[in-house]
Amino acid sequence: MQRKYKAKIWVTLRTSVLDPAGVAVESGLSHLGYDNVEQIRIGKYIELFISTKDEKSANQQLNAICDQMLANPVIENYRFELIEVESQTGVF
Repeated sequence: MQRKYKAKIWVTLRTSVLDPAGVAVESGLSHLGYDNVEQIRIGKYIELFISTKDEKSANQQLNAICDQMLANPVIENYRFELIEVESQTGVF
């Protein structure tokens, strides 16, 4: 039986890495009068669906996908959340 999961993935720069986009947004907000906003960090949000035999397998595959494609582990962190959306019998 295959289970289908929706993955919500957040990729952000490590805190030790300068975020020029965040600095630009912070400066823009300051010019608009929002002087109370600081330390803006810009990241990526990704959604995908994955079909696997179980949640453990989905977690393992998502870690590999994030490490190899969606995030640069040298400068970025990632986290994800899995939500089971359906279970199906048979082969896709």
